[in-house]
Amino acid sequence: MNDYSEKGLLPAGLADMLPPAAVREARINRTLMDVFAGNGYLQVKPPLIEFEEHLLEGSGAALASKMFRVMDPVSHRMMGIRTDITLQIARVATTRMKQDPRPLRLSYAGQVLRVYGSQLRPERQFAQAGVELIGPSETSADAELILLAAEALGALEVENFSIDLTLPTLVPTLCGELGVDEETAASAREALDHKDAAALDDYDATLSQILTALLKAAGPANSALEALEKIDLPEAAAGQVAALKKVVAQLQQAAPDLKLTIDPGEYRGFEYQTGLSFTVFGRGVRGELGRGGRYRLMDGESASGFTLFLDSLMRAVPRRPADDRLYLPFGTGLDQGYALRQDGWKTVAGLAPEDNIEAEARRLNCGQFLGPDGITKLS
Repeated sequence: MNDYSEKGLLPAGLADMLPPAAVREARINRTLMDVFAGNGYLQVKPPLIEFEEHLLEGSGAALASKMFRVMDPVSHRMMGIRTDITLQIARVATTRMKQDPRPLRLSYAGQVLRVYGSQLRPERQFAQAGVELIGPSETSADAELILLAAEALGALEVENFSIDLTLPTLVPTLCGELGVDEETAASAREALDHKDAAALDDYDATLSQILTALLKAAGPANSALEALEKIDLPEAAAGQVAALKKVVAQLQQAAPDLKLTIDPGEYRGFEYQTGLSFTVFGRGVRGELGRGGRYRLMDGESASGFTLFLDSLMRAVPRRPADDRLYLPFGTGLDQGYALRQDGWKTVAGLAPEDNIEAEARRLNCGQFLGPDGITKLS
């Protein structure tokens, strides 16, 4: 065994992205950012690493265990490598762009790094792209984001996806109104999130009855809302369900074919969300395609947004045949090559005279070659 074998070994959860995967990811990223820009979202680019305390402020504390940390040799302060870009956008909105008019629409794309992966996403480094809508608290803002996520997936030709709506603050609100202590409230939230019907029977009769009804309510949006409206909820909890119903109505009016489901008790992954949240799933695709929801900035300003995960999208976006690579035989004029690239071809130029142009094109993974009779497609 030589040294090259060892140099090719990477830590668990990290990988080289080779052709054509790197090209596909770049194309997906460009498409997403074009869709976001077309809807009025302005791109920002926060740094990969910044002071630890800034990344852990407020809602960022929920991601503390996932963060890589290093000592800054210049300031001698601890720095963290971002685990999520959303919180950085929140920092930008409350500082550098505090005076910009609201609603403030921002978009972003970049890499994140985490100490460990999950069962569904073992990758520790992956790319994110998303948007944040800063300022409005109306349900129309939630609807805009969900419709934007659907438009982005449509632009990528992703089919058979669904959007699962949830209310991560519903159970804490419910328990607060019923006077349930914090420890019991936390265990009840956990039991409902894990769909543990047996554990739900162990609580006070009133709480147990409501939690069981919430568990049974999960499903397609219309039937879930019917079930939720039959539950006798306290005022604040009922208000959250009413807001959810309003968002669903707006979505169904704007996009009748959009597949919506509701799981009122889910909260894992929404630790810093303060209102309606959602997850995007693709049929037969490992890991969620994206997730988003409502939260608050450090100064209390309302915000909402979503993140799409490019590693999952790579598994959902239809693969295109690599037939746009055009082999140019040795000696092809620069002007001719330039004109072909302007027409959309990806040209690969020969660097030495060929004995067989077709064979050389095939060897270099080109789908066609430029011959005496023009462009010829390889069989």
